[in-house]
Amino acid sequence: MLGAKHRGVLPTVTGNPFRLMKMLLLGMVLLAQAAGAQSVRIKDIADVEGVRDNQLVGYGLVVGLPGTGDRLRTAIFTRQSLIGMLERLGVNTRDNETRLETRNVAAVMVTANLPAFAQPGSRIDVAVSSLGDAANLTGGTLLVTPLLGADGAVYAVAQGAVATGAIAVRGAGASVMRGVPTSARISAGGIVERAIPYTLAGREHVRLSLRNPDFTTAQRIAAAINRTSGNVARATDPRTVLLTMGGRDPMSFITSIEQLRVEPDQVARVIIEEASGTIVMGSNVRVSMVAIAQGNLTIRITETPQVSQPNAFAGGETVVVPRTQIEVDDQNERRMGILRGGITLADLVRGLNSLGVGPRDLITILQSIKAAGALQAELEVR
Repeated sequence: MLGAKHRGVLPTVTGNPFRLMKMLLLGMVLLAQAAGAQSVRIKDIADVEGVRDNQLVGYGLVVGLPGTGDRLRTAIFTRQSLIGMLERLGVNTRDNETRLETRNVAAVMVTANLPAFAQPGSRIDVAVSSLGDAANLTGGTLLVTPLLGADGAVYAVAQGAVATGAIAVRGAGASVMRGVPTSARISAGGIVERAIPYTLAGREHVRLSLRNPDFTTAQRIAAAINRTSGNVARATDPRTVLLTMGGRDPMSFITSIEQLRVEPDQVARVIIEEASGTIVMGSNVRVSMVAIAQGNLTIRITETPQVSQPNAFAGGETVVVPRTQIEVDDQNERRMGILRGGITLADLVRGLNSLGVGPRDLITILQSIKAAGALQAELEVR
């Protein structure tokens, strides 16, 4: 009887090989999708070493302000810059320097980022920030300003009308301000004059630099590259993955690598911004079994004085009688809660919320859990 039943089961499994293969393939696809649900592209977590922006800075003048510029008596650098600019244009003002009283000029610092591989003639955005006591840069125009690199060479020149996007209205008794009127931007206001030489062609090795260094993530990136391109990648440290070009075209090779997907790993970490009461926890945060009780003694004193008015013929005096009401809240309705070992981030938040814990109290509780050795994560207080 058992043998017959056993013989009846085998044909259903082996008699339909195509159905079995289809089910196996479907399972593999589902597993692959589940594994790649949190995967990201390599280009989103790593940069090609050497391909980066370069910061530029310059000093210039903004003119055309409606009386909201620097006070030349107090902003000495603005006065000297204005005199020097006028002299270069053939106007001598040094003999009447003390009579310069314009409020239509402001000294500013101009900053910009020079993108990688930017060529002469390309345009870049620039930021303009007041350096003196100017009240508002709205309506001004930045004069030609050379932008210098860290080596002191001029890499771009900026000029154009500034846009603050701020509102500043002041009256005799009130004022309204939205945004920062002393900081502005000039869209495409800078022109690149010199390129920073950097070439990928002919390089034997190219390095990928992880934005968040991690041993596991670096090893996963190297393994993903080696699965598709052969043994060409090697993780040298938590931040760097070394690629051997082997005569490959760098553009096509790096493009194919950037599209590969890996699942980045991260350290279990809790970030606390104590000033603002902000708490951020990673998904890998775990807590061992711990009991928590949270409560404070609150004493509220309310003063409600009352006026005692005697009758008209009583001959008494009107007096103020104090009335004091004292309320004591020991929060005895809050009980001790137990958080089971190995709970996840969602369980931790849910458990603390059930105790009625606010953000400020949660900071203290997390620090106490860490001190007790029950928080299996890094705790960083900023």
